[in-house]
Amino acid sequence: MFSGKRILLGVTGGIAAYKAAYLLREFQKAGAEIRVIMTPSATRFVGTETFSALSRHEVAVDVFNNENPSESWTKHIHWGEWADLFVIAPCTANTLAKIVHGQSDNMLTSTVLAARCPILICPTMDGEMYESPAVSANLTKISEMGFYLLEPESGYLASGIEDKGRLPEFGVILKKSVEIVKKHAIKGPLTGKKVVVTAGPTREFLDPVRFLSNPSSGKMGLAMAEAARSLGGNVTLVHGPIQSALTERFHSESFVSADDLFELMKKHADADVIIMAAAVADFKPATSHSNKVKKDRGNFQIELKQNPDTLKWLGENRKTGQVLIGFAMETEHLKENALAKLSKKNIDWVCANNLTEAGAGFGTDTNTIYLLSKDTEKTFSGTKEAVSREILNFIFPG
Repeated sequence: MFSGKRILLGVTGGIAAYKAAYLLREFQKAGAEIRVIMTPSATRFVGTETFSALSRHEVAVDVFNNENPSESWTKHIHWGEWADLFVIAPCTANTLAKIVHGQSDNMLTSTVLAARCPILICPTMDGEMYESPAVSANLTKISEMGFYLLEPESGYLASGIEDKGRLPEFGVILKKSVEIVKKHAIKGPLTGKKVVVTAGPTREFLDPVRFLSNPSSGKMGLAMAEAARSLGGNVTLVHGPIQSALTERFHSESFVSADDLFELMKKHADADVIIMAAAVADFKPATSHSNKVKKDRGNFQIELKQNPDTLKWLGENRKTGQVLIGFAMETEHLKENALAKLSKKNIDWVCANNLTEAGAGFGTDTNTIYLLSKDTEKTFSGTKEAVSREILNFIFPG
């Protein structure tokens, strides 16, 4: 029920923290990928190692890691982008109050502020605490703020009394989580489709310190990936050594050379939509030296050989119903060369741009794309983000 979904599990310092380990396993059994954030007090009930082993991810506790200062303090932002749902179970009265008042003194409360996904709060505490005026007011406020709230169940509590305050059964939490995920799922023409987007340059090494490459920043590929995600696609970004920061909103894999890219794309050849926006070198050195080539070798010449043509291979081995979108960057005869590529590669669409045109090409934030198919020609200009959305909305009308 959670296949392909990403869930943040927030664990706060109540006795029910031990149950969160079992809840994590239930989410995993339902197909979810889990990352865990704990408050410092939660670690007094269950160790971080437990959740790290179960989730197969590091566990976040503090915004600043004194034991590992090099660790990014921006994790709350990246993890907040990564998740499809943030479940805080158990949620103590203390953390509930912090969330209501926007406090961010630990990784969990900071991530609440940064999260772009819906948040489900499962408060647990002793019955008298739950019925107190302050907690009652915070529960009302948290619902008004747009958070989802799952009320605790009645039963035997840690204090030894029978009252309301227990963490709901796992099945109840999972059912509520499914409802929330379905309600907030992005719906569009690419919903349920596997989309693979390539971005950035390749590097073809002559020796350990020199390589042939190009100035591609990867911005256009990243924009296409984000546009595909906004249309509901299950996006994988396959990228070279790009300059732009990566988001965690979709899965990514990296390559260096054209050979690396070829092997990766053979693995992803079953995708429903493939967008080849990477700037792939056509040639590579025929010989790659294991040691640095010294300049005292005189008139050193580099012999080149062709790289594998990944797009052509995809066109020759495409599955039924697959949509292939290629890119063509030219300095002359743009339309003629792009149409030739469309035919030779056996692809559906080609996005062509001219390197010599102002505001287009490598490293810019804007672009002008001439979108061509066998019977269609359309021009899009603007920021790379806007152009990418317009292109995919045109190819995949809602």
